[in-house]
Amino acid sequence: MSRARQAEILMRNEAFYTAFTTRDLAAMESLWASEMHVSCIHPGGTPLFGREAVIESWVRILSSPVRSSLQCLEPKAHFLSEDLALVVCFERHGNETLTATNIFAFESADWVLIHHQSGPVASEVSALADIPAPRLLQ
Repeated sequence: MSRARQAEILMRNEAFYTAFTTRDLAAMESLWASEMHVSCIHPGGTPLFGREAVIESWVRILSSPVRSSLQCLEPKAHFLSEDLALVVCFERHGNETLTATNIFAFESADWVLIHHQSGPVASEVSALADIPAPRLLQ
């Protein structure tokens, strides 16, 4: 995998977290595939299948009156094929650390999300508090 392609995927991943933290629904919608099947599993939630269900979940989350602080930590990009990549990272919500997987596919000349899953990590892994905080996505 070239560094340029890896940087491209990591930038799309960062765009996802930026859309989340800025509550930018239009940006969030544009990040998700429109031609391919998509799915999403929010922390503690049941699997959502199809673009309509996934986008509706983001409408609810992003329109919530409770503002969420979120940091994406240690993102690692991996290419599964020429047009399929995943990013595994940690998410920090206040004092809670989650683990996340974001799967991107190449659709209509751009990388788009086809799956997001986030959930809690085991307590012994919560020692991530020692990881230096990266630039905060705002």
